Amino acid sequence: MNGLRKYIDKLRPDFEEGGRFHYLHSVFEGFETFLFVPNTTSTSGVSIHDSIDSKRIMSIVVIALLPALLFGMYNVGYQNNLAAHVTDAPFIPTFMYGLLAVLPKILVSYIVGLGIEFAWAQWKGEEIQEGYLVSGIIIPMIVPVGCPLWMLAVACAFSVVLAKEVFGGTGMNIFNVALVARAFLFFSYPQKMSGDKVWVASDQIFGLGNTLPDTFTAATPLGEIAHGGVADSSIADMVLGFIPGSIGETSVVAIAIGAVILLWTGIASWKTMLSVFVGGAAMAAIFHEAGMTQIEWYEHLVLGGFAFGAVFMATDPVTSARTETGKYIYGFLIGVMAVVIRVMNPGYPEGMMLAILFMNLFAPLIDYYVVQSNINKRMKRVSQK
Repeated sequence: MNGLRKYIDKLRPDFEEGGRFHYLHSVFEGFETFLFVPNTTSTSGVSIHDSIDSKRIMSIVVIALLPALLFGMYNVGYQNNLAAHVTDAPFIPTFMYGLLAVLPKILVSYIVGLGIEFAWAQWKGEEIQEGYLVSGIIIPMIVPVGCPLWMLAVACAFSVVLAKEVFGGTGMNIFNVALVARAFLFFSYPQKMSGDKVWVASDQIFGLGNTLPDTFTAATPLGEIAHGGVADSSIADMVLGFIPGSIGETSVVAIAIGAVILLWTGIASWKTMLSVFVGGAAMAAIFHEAGMTQIEWYEHLVLGGFAFGAVFMATDPVTSARTETGKYIYGFLIGVMAVVIRVMNPGYPEGMMLAILFMNLFAPLIDYYVVQSNINKRMKRVSQK
């Protein structure tokens, strides 16, 4: 690492004011601070110095996402084999098929999203924001494997520009950037984001996998239930993730590993995470007892994007509630609303996306009333003395 540090120091003059590549200063600084913790510190005021900065936080979140992503790649190959009635496919070819199917989506997401962020930073003469490190990997994980690359590119551009940069960049956005991309795709191209033709890869890739008939269809468990059927998957398959669904959302076990990483490192709030599950379980139990849904309360928690949303998106520190009491309220309402949308709107069996986006809008209001409540309590104590 010392050699790399010296090499970067040698290159720096070319990217500073007056250097040959001064117009790429933001790009150079972005790569440098990604590799090394900046050594610039404040010289006045009260400050807490820590080796963890926002880039390191984003890197830890990406690491936490890897188990769900890697399992999702395997499940893409597994679902392709299952559809072709191939029951003895080896692990490596199955995983490699999923890798080749998912990797282009990740590349498109990062190339488009980071390309816009780099260009935006250069245009404004500012340093490159690091928030897209996480959004860039989440977006491919929350779409079906059948989502075309050009649609994904348009959605990434839409979300980066209109959900983030126009608000001032990382840390200023009101809505979760990855969910805005998914919402854009869902409402603009619903036939490629729902139904029963988008969840299983149907073509061979470099000789791997199986080519499925054009008439092949496969609904997700939530889709089957929404259309009046019964989920054709065991609870074990739901928990392990061997079901059709968005690339990174199927395995509760893999998501749980990511949750442990986020909680152990202190990156995510356990209060938000737990309250999402509590709210969802409570609302699902009420609906089930009222005879409005045949799904048991615990099935709601392991189906669709519920667990993924609770762990990786409801806990987004930028768009979620920030007061400690507010985190309980915010998470609980997300869980409640997700189940309400699932049960009350059969045309939209997955309610997690809309629930989180809706609560993103109300997170500042929740924090305001929590803070105001604390102020009122203190004022009462003062007046009683």
